[in-house]
Amino acid sequence: MPVFTYSARPATGTGGIQQGEIDLKSKDEVLAHLHKQKLIPVSVREKPKDLTLKFGTGVGTRDIVIFTRQFATMINSGLPLVQALDILAEQTENDALRKVIQDVLYDVESGHTLADAMGKHPKVFTDLYVNMVAAGEAGGILDTILLRLATFLEKNDALVRKIKGAMIYPGVIFTVAAAAVAILLMFVIPTFQTMFASAGVPLPLPTRIVIMMSIILQGYWWAIGAGIIGTIFAIRQAYQTDPGRLAIDRLMLNIPILGNLQRKAAVARFTRTLGTLVSSGVSILEGLEITAKTAGNRVIHDAVMNSRASIAGGETIAGPLKESGVFPPMVVQMINVGEQTGGLDEMLTKIADFYDEEVDAAVEALLSAMEPIMIVVLGVVVGGMIVAMYLPIFDMINAVG
Repeated sequence: MPVFTYSARPATGTGGIQQGEIDLKSKDEVLAHLHKQKLIPVSVREKPKDLTLKFGTGVGTRDIVIFTRQFATMINSGLPLVQALDILAEQTENDALRKVIQDVLYDVESGHTLADAMGKHPKVFTDLYVNMVAAGEAGGILDTILLRLATFLEKNDALVRKIKGAMIYPGVIFTVAAAAVAILLMFVIPTFQTMFASAGVPLPLPTRIVIMMSIILQGYWWAIGAGIIGTIFAIRQAYQTDPGRLAIDRLMLNIPILGNLQRKAAVARFTRTLGTLVSSGVSILEGLEITAKTAGNRVIHDAVMNSRASIAGGETIAGPLKESGVFPPMVVQMINVGEQTGGLDEMLTKIADFYDEEVDAAVEALLSAMEPIMIVVLGVVVGGMIVAMYLPIFDMINAVG
């Protein structure tokens, strides 16, 4: 039987609002029950069920972006908070997000702040999200904060999609190349091997190498597969440890071309996150801690946390950022100027806008560089194998001639 929460006031007009919960079959029965008790209903809602999702929340980044933009627009238009949440709960297409919004709505109606209600769902609303909402509520500028948060999430989502999009093309080419090589070694090369064995011709070194690769793949494909899976598992386990994650993240930042893209994306994410938090009224110490958590890279995380310790000790942010070697000198200098002039939030936003464009340029450079490289690699590997198998045939033709 569903549980309904209600708030009602006495029909006599004396006494305050009464709130409670009741188990009945429908909302109509709850209303009838309240009328019998000489209470005038103010609101009656079905209590949302506990949301426990074993495999993630079922709420994607894009869902949160759309929710925030719609929420910001409603609040900015003067719609009451409860009514805005009610409308969003009804119109959202994601069932998991709908249940979360209903839960938030129930907590707000029960007297909790919006930030506290959202904070109960950390897998949906991040620390950054909750802290910005809390700052907006405390300063009476929730509408402004939500608009700023919506813009931030949209830009951050666009940045993530750009990076993922840049990885798709090389991934597809690599997968096709690996499949082509595997098919050649498993099914095509054995045919040539049988033909050469029956002809009894001496085989050139390249041909013997290709045939040996075919024999190994046919006889030990399971060991190769197990080795690949074991390597992936070992890397994932190492990434769960602090030293392992630091080493892997530092390696990723030093990869040619790709590392440059990751570095610029990390700078853009750091500056936009911190700039948005500071301009929203979140303290610099809390803002740096939240920014470190959302950095996505342990090297960046450590640099930001060192900056936080520097600020706590009365020093500047720029010093530790410069010592990390991750942030370009221009970024460090602009942050230093922003600290000295008191316009850190504006300076961080300018840096973020600049590096968003730099990420676009880096993505184009990556795709431009990867396309010829992958084509050459694919041509050399597949073409080399084919040439190696045709070398003995050319020798046979020359011998006959």
